[in-house]
Amino acid sequence: MPELPEVETVVRGLKPHLEGRILAAVTARRADIRTPIPPDFVQRATGARVLGVRRRAKWILAELDRDATLLVHLGMSGRLVLQHGAPGEPGPHDHVEFRTDDGATLRFTDPRRFGVVDLVDTASLAADRRFASLGPEPLDPSFDAAALARALEGSRAPLKAALLDQRNVAGLGNIYVCEALFRCGLSPLRRAGTVRGEKAAALCAAIKATLGDAIRAGGSSARDYVQASGELGWFQHQWAVYDREGSPCPGCDCGKGVRRVVQAGRSTFYCPRRQR
Repeated sequence: MPELPEVETVVRGLKPHLEGRILAAVTARRADIRTPIPPDFVQRATGARVLGVRRRAKWILAELDRDATLLVHLGMSGRLVLQHGAPGEPGPHDHVEFRTDDGATLRFTDPRRFGVVDLVDTASLAADRRFASLGPEPLDPSFDAAALARALEGSRAPLKAALLDQRNVAGLGNIYVCEALFRCGLSPLRRAGTVRGEKAAALCAAIKATLGDAIRAGGSSARDYVQASGELGWFQHQWAVYDREGSPCPGCDCGKGVRRVVQAGRSTFYCPRRQR
């Protein structure tokens, strides 16, 4: 599933081409994807001007001038690709399409149909169940060691599980939690509530640095993900431990290589010697 860096990369790719533009034509080729598309979706979105495009956790939000906000979640295999000029015939998995007033075409493609396309009243967005309980954004300047320690305080959950809990930190996923924990030398198995002081500072810095590096690389194209331009990301070539079971640990002489364990049904990759 695309995580924060992938969604942020898509948002940054869309902003200069969508903000200020009018959605001259909107097409929904299905009544639902993972969830139903509102029956008045096409009517409300057609002719609307895009006021701004931003990210919240793993969601893409495009605010429209009709007191409505377009929500997109990429799910497991979703793509939002922007094309200029003739876009060609839509494929069987091109479920929603937007044409802008300057001739660009934005298509939401999702073979597995785990994604979401929705339109909600902007005034009710903060109270929406999908956003109301989200934790702080890890790239926000206000997210620091103290904020992270508060989120983890008293938690007996394994550290990796606590970081994947979107109520504690918004947008983190399996890949980047594994990479950040390796970077700062903390075990994914340690109790989350033990992370405070210098450990919280090191983890906070590692989270920000890992996400920043991934965004600069255009995200990780492990399977279906592509940028808004249709190009692949390449941060997967910089993974230190994720999906590297048995490979030598970078900068570590443990001699055993990266280990994989399963936590809550998810693969965790780490170095038992380096990460404590």
